[in-house]
Amino acid sequence: MAVVSWKEILLLTGLVVGCYWNSLSCGFVFDDVSAILDNKDLRPATPIRNLFLNDFWGTPMAEERSHKSYRPLTVLTFRLNYLFSELTAASYHLLNVVLHGVVCVLFLRVCRLFLDNTSSLVAALLFAVHPIHTEAVTGVVGRAELLSSIFLLAAFLAYTRSTGTDHSIVWAPIALTVVLVAAATLCKEQGITVVGICCVYEVFVAQGFTLPMLLDTLRQVLQGKDGFPYAVLQTLLKLIVLIISTLLLVIIRVQVIQSQLPVFTRFDNPAAVSPTPTRQVTFNYLLPVNAWLLLNPSELCCDWTMGTIPLVESLLDLRNLATLVFYTFLGLLAYHSLRYRHSSAKTVIMALSFIVLPFIPASNLFFPVGFVVAERVLYVPSMGFCVLVAHGFKIVSHKGHLKKFSWLVIGVLLTTHAVKTFNRNWDWESEYTLFTSALKVNKNNAKLWNNVGHALENQNHYVKALQYFLQATRVQPDDIGAHMNVGRTYKNLNNSKEAEIAYLVAKSLMPQVIPGKKYATRVAPNHLNVYINLANLIRANESRLEEADQLYRQAISMRPDFKQAYISRGELLLKMNKLTEARDAYLRALELDRANADLWYNLAIVNIEMKDPSEALKNFNHALELNPRHKLALFNSALLMQESGDPKFWPEANRRFLTYVEEEPEDANGYFNLGMLAMDANENAAAERWMRKAIGLQAGFRSALFNLALLYSQSKREMDALPALDELLRHHPEHIKGLILKGDILMNHKKDTDGAKACFEQILHMDPTNVQGKHNLCVVYFEERDLPRAERCLEETLALAPNEEYVRRHLSIVRNKMAAMSAAGQPLTSAGGATVSAKEEKPKGVKDGGEEVAKGEKEGKGADIVGKGAGDEKNGRKSSAESLGGVGVDQSESLDSSQSDKRTKGKSTKEIKDIETKRAAALKRLEEIERILSGD
Repeated sequence: MAVVSWKEILLLTGLVVGCYWNSLSCGFVFDDVSAILDNKDLRPATPIRNLFLNDFWGTPMAEERSHKSYRPLTVLTFRLNYLFSELTAASYHLLNVVLHGVVCVLFLRVCRLFLDNTSSLVAALLFAVHPIHTEAVTGVVGRAELLSSIFLLAAFLAYTRSTGTDHSIVWAPIALTVVLVAAATLCKEQGITVVGICCVYEVFVAQGFTLPMLLDTLRQVLQGKDGFPYAVLQTLLKLIVLIISTLLLVIIRVQVIQSQLPVFTRFDNPAAVSPTPTRQVTFNYLLPVNAWLLLNPSELCCDWTMGTIPLVESLLDLRNLATLVFYTFLGLLAYHSLRYRHSSAKTVIMALSFIVLPFIPASNLFFPVGFVVAERVLYVPSMGFCVLVAHGFKIVSHKGHLKKFSWLVIGVLLTTHAVKTFNRNWDWESEYTLFTSALKVNKNNAKLWNNVGHALENQNHYVKALQYFLQATRVQPDDIGAHMNVGRTYKNLNNSKEAEIAYLVAKSLMPQVIPGKKYATRVAPNHLNVYINLANLIRANESRLEEADQLYRQAISMRPDFKQAYISRGELLLKMNKLTEARDAYLRALELDRANADLWYNLAIVNIEMKDPSEALKNFNHALELNPRHKLALFNSALLMQESGDPKFWPEANRRFLTYVEEEPEDANGYFNLGMLAMDANENAAAERWMRKAIGLQAGFRSALFNLALLYSQSKREMDALPALDELLRHHPEHIKGLILKGDILMNHKKDTDGAKACFEQILHMDPTNVQGKHNLCVVYFEERDLPRAERCLEETLALAPNEEYVRRHLSIVRNKMAAMSAAGQPLTSAGGATVSAKEEKPKGVKDGGEEVAKGEKEGKGADIVGKGAGDEKNGRKSSAESLGGVGVDQSESLDSSQSDKRTKGKSTKEIKDIETKRAAALKRLEEIERILSGD
């Protein structure tokens, strides 16, 4: 057996690099998005065992929506890429190019078994540059073909060593072959077909049988004239071992998919659902179509589904002639190779085995697949094609007068193919370039129009995307996905009316619901999203919540394992305050997917609404066990710990907030809550640092500015508090507590009664019934020694709050003071009269309040909802607080009014005790003020 020289390896490697180096600049496109970007199995946090439980796209094999493509070894290489470079596309493309180079070298070694050195090198060079391979090499998901081919060729090479020099059986190479076949199958299903190639090699090459010889031997055995020759018995024994091993692999594979075929729609493969004879003649016509792509790869397309190749609906269709010519040519080659024993026949039979056997699983002839034509599945069959071309070159070049011409033809062929491959790689640079290039080849495929629309949609070019989606509905009027895309785009353009019309059209194309009947085999899971999208659209209208709930229930009735319907319905029920039903919806979804961190998170939100913080914390912790960097779970669980008031939780809350700000370094809320925790722990320096960080990220951050001022006030740094209060009031001039604190500082520390009076008057201008502002203004009048005005002011305050005992006592003090001064003959407003001390003690700050904010959700192709929540929202619960005890009254305030406050329903026992403690402190301060007021 001729070996492969280093020069040949360098030549092949250089040619591969020259053709594919530009693929390193390509991104993740088409199926790469699902297999790489959206596949959680690549993440280190996912257990390795999940790779062997889930399909190629990360969906559990047990789920009905699974594609049933079981390729754990391929996913393992993606995971290794992620480990070294995360989602840097260049590293994934680089490994694909390396693997293609390895396949080329192994293929050259295989060719040396049937061809001379020159012809085998020609075959390997043609294989290295053939444009049909761009989808397998430049498309990252094509790695399944590359890895499977490596193990397939290695298994074949191992098998060729299974016969000893004395024609005995060598079992070690056979055992190695079985192992390599299993590895090839775990990379891609077609890897198992190498067993057939080994059988063909054993019978027609290693043993040198021809079909007439086999038939003659069988006839003699059946007639009893002779037994099986020893060579035949040896061959049978080896083949039996291979076949039994193959059957075991098939049985295991069937068990893995739980004896279920994936659900494909008529749009994926129209011929698969067509009647006889349309189905048969169309599938047979696809064979010459694939052959033509190998012969003339000038017009390549990334997607051949839907209307790309019209159905052959009549036996009189002229395209049937192509099928007839194809089978005639294939039959003649098979007849030639099976009838004779010379080397040419052996070369042809091996070439045909490489073409036919690996293609059978994708041929649609024995079972339907989810595509019409796929260029990447021609990766292995092209090996046989290249052998045939090289063999033809060998025959022609041996004719003296055609030798130069044959070299010229091969040179031109290699050059044009290399240039075509290099240029084709640029099409895979982005989804937009890929699908627009496909539309140049075929304009009858609605999926291509949809995918160009998706590419534009991802760039927020909604108006232009809408034109492509509308064209898709014109090309394929019954395409449910196209109408869903139109609806989603109208929604993004804030045209709810047109969006609803588009969704209703898509819904009308769905099978009608029959009570008690399951539609798992009739409805593609992604099409059920039409119910989710429509419900998410109409539930924005408070009067249509029940209608939205009916749509969710309809989707569940059609597919009881439709997890997203339970998730979306749970959010709707939460909005409708049907908390028990919402909890049950999330629990049902968790029965379907207990490894979903977002579900545990949403369940925790329901627990919070149900006033069950301990259960909420447990579920937040479940979410974080599954995804330690789940941002919303980190934030809200830390917030829950902070709000508990239990110091034992504070260190863990602090750690989670710190992890959160690592994930969201631009979110001021994270730093603000770190500051609040530091204030709780009396770590004033840290609190000041975090508050300033929050303010630096969000100018005018109301809560942070107020609490920073409050922190300074508590730390006896009242003059530092004033700039923070000035900034707060510049952004939020209506901030009453800020005005009260500023007035307090101006009156008690700067002796600026005019400034204090302006603050309190501004409060009363905004809210004439504000008791605290009114009372504090009365104190200002007392400071100004205007006792009659102070008396009138306190009378007005008492009218506003007749049950406030401190106002009544202050009024009594003022009146007693006025009576004493009148009795002494002193003027009630004279400059020499009563003085009021400005030594009122600054009360401590109080932090209270809760808040929930919503964050947007990324939309995926073909649906309005993905991930945690329904529609464009997740349940996000973020809380912060700020408060101040003003002159004589305790008060509290929740976070910015610009943020939604969805959780202010009632208080816990501990919160009530805190309030009582604060009120007692306020009363103590009132007594101090009373002593000051009566101290003259």
